Amino acid sequence: MARSGSTPNEAVIGSTRQHEPVNTGCGLSAEAYRRRHEISVSGDNAPLPFTTFEATGFPSEILKEAHQAGFSAPTPIQAQSWPIAIQGRDIVAIAKTGSGKTLGYLLPGFMHLKRCRNNPQMGPTVLVLSPTRELATQIQDEAVKFGRSSRIACTCLYGGAPKGPQLKELDKGVDIVVATPGRLNDILETRRISLNQVSYLVLDEADRMLDMGFEPQIRKIVKELPTRRQTLMYTATWPKEVRKIAADLLSNPVQVNIGNTDELVANKSITQYVEVLTSVEKQRRLEQILRSEEPGSKIIIFCATKKMCDLLARNLSRQFGAAAIHGDKSQSERDHVLNQFRTGRSPVLVATDVAARGLDIKDIRVVVNYDFPTGIEDYVHRIGRTGRAGSSGLAYTFFADQDSRYASDLVKILEGANQKVPQEIRDMALRGGGMGRSRRPWGSGPGGRDGGRGGRSELSYGGRDGGRGRDRYDRGYNDSYDGDARGKYDRGYQSKSFRSGEGDRGRSPSPSGQMAWGGTQVKDQGWNRGKSRSRSRSPERLTRVPPGRSFHEMMMERARSSPPKHLQKSSAAEYGNGQSAWGKSVAKADNEVTIGRNRSYCGEDEEEEGAIRPDGHM
Repeated sequence: MARSGSTPNEAVIGSTRQHEPVNTGCGLSAEAYRRRHEISVSGDNAPLPFTTFEATGFPSEILKEAHQAGFSAPTPIQAQSWPIAIQGRDIVAIAKTGSGKTLGYLLPGFMHLKRCRNNPQMGPTVLVLSPTRELATQIQDEAVKFGRSSRIACTCLYGGAPKGPQLKELDKGVDIVVATPGRLNDILETRRISLNQVSYLVLDEADRMLDMGFEPQIRKIVKELPTRRQTLMYTATWPKEVRKIAADLLSNPVQVNIGNTDELVANKSITQYVEVLTSVEKQRRLEQILRSEEPGSKIIIFCATKKMCDLLARNLSRQFGAAAIHGDKSQSERDHVLNQFRTGRSPVLVATDVAARGLDIKDIRVVVNYDFPTGIEDYVHRIGRTGRAGSSGLAYTFFADQDSRYASDLVKILEGANQKVPQEIRDMALRGGGMGRSRRPWGSGPGGRDGGRGGRSELSYGGRDGGRGRDRYDRGYNDSYDGDARGKYDRGYQSKSFRSGEGDRGRSPSPSGQMAWGGTQVKDQGWNRGKSRSRSRSPERLTRVPPGRSFHEMMMERARSSPPKHLQKSSAAEYGNGQSAWGKSVAKADNEVTIGRNRSYCGEDEEEEGAIRPDGHM
């Protein structure tokens, strides 16, 4: 639904063109400034950048807040997006995390509020959509800090917290609402909020919102908005899904790119160390790294699972003051842990990828990837928690044999940032490790990457059972029977048959006669054990498949006959009828649990930030 017509107060908006600088005020011409900061702009009559706060024409109270916060000049994304936003035009801004995108849309939003002068009791004028609770609350903090002197009222709506206090804030009247799509939709259904006055819409981290399956919720929200509005989309990547929704929601936008958006690159101010380790060696090496840093240095440790997160935090809490944050924590617990981390009371934060984006704490010294993520894009976002706001940082990554598929991608990232590439990683890449892609496979078929993510398939686009592609490894949204495609074996989630040493480590849900994951032919009479790869991640015991039956059918029959112990009291209907497709189904053998009910393979219930349950409630 593209915006039609122009925004209100066109005369006022048009008058802001007088602030366009001919010279940037920093001794460089506009074109030289763009070249230096790798800024590219496409669109009709794109204005020149503002490289000083004084050139923006912002009110004195806003400039005072900016100077008190320690800002001496706008960042490149702010310098170029501010004049476009002040003109009332739609924007697509593509820049890496930590580039100052939040103020890039908030300060023009404040100007928009002053021009419109709407009654906050009738609903918000500015709406910001964010994918996660953490990012939403951080945006609110920035809005409150910089809008305090202008008496701008802002509230935050997100799942995982009681609705009562949020509804009370809405009843008082608000100028700005920052919300996760799920919670906002839930409140819209109760008719406790009106979006009829919204004329300034922001989609922050748009790529992640789509990758988490929020597109249906976003489109539902947009239907509640006036068609005459200004829309700003900020994203770190520019895949075809983001391009499509941008074409639908924005009208004649100006596109601003910072850096090369066709290649995934890491921050060059971060020194990256990659070490090939076994799971046994990780703990010892982690403690060595923590001891080598100055006491009190802020350090983030990223794990692949919530269980490992809690385990490491317990082991490190006494000596290093560690605390854990992941999707199973309540909002109050997460807020408390983040506050402890910010203030330095708990200088070590152990986290899943819930903290990989949006976490803006500028003095983080070290990032440790205890488990390698399930995508090279997430690796870049993880290490991007350090080296922010022009400072330098360190990133240590533990790389294991089962991560070799990402080796060639990792080599590209390291070489692109002028980092040393260990010979072992090069050897893995030469042996065929890595997918040869700098980005995750947008638009992959059902089941997503490696047949187990259910990310961008037509069957699961945006749905709660299959649309959370990128974050599933964090929150346990494992869609196929093999669970975590990175390998439960390395993290100790072996099934009973695996722990007892039965069978080989082959893996394939393929029907008879098709190729297995490791390239092994599946014969009509069963598994070809002799050729099966020793690294395969199947937690299932190798079982001969009778002629005329598929492995999937046999596993579903086995699951129905012997459900997991912690689900034995569940109704038979919960186990499904065995007809679901791989990547969306309820394949449950040994210690697997129901996926359709959003549970992880560890048996932990999980709720997405602000997402709507199947019954329509938060």
